[in-house]
Amino acid sequence: MAYDSGAINASLAAAVGADPGLMGELRLAFVESAARQADLMGRARCDANWAFAASRLKGLAASFGALQLLALADEALEGAPGDPVVMRKLRAAIEEFAAS
Repeated sequence: MAYDSGAINASLAAAVGADPGLMGELRLAFVESAARQADLMGRARCDANWAFAASRLKGLAASFGALQLLALADEALEGAPGDPVVMRKLRAAIEEFAAS
């Protein structure tokens, strides 16, 4: 899945202007937070913990305009807790964003 970071970049630019240092810090905070929620989802031992982490990931994605990540969080919420296919997609999307 090709990750389009254009919406996130536009959201960051709207929030901080043309400060590349601050944009970099916010991108890093986004990646770390998304990875943390994905990790919590992977370690969830009950449906409620899965849903809570997926909802937090969805909110994070929405606040940054990360539409593909938002769709994956929705997929996680609609599917079975612990779904390995969803987890692979989430981790790949986060890693791809981190590398871009």
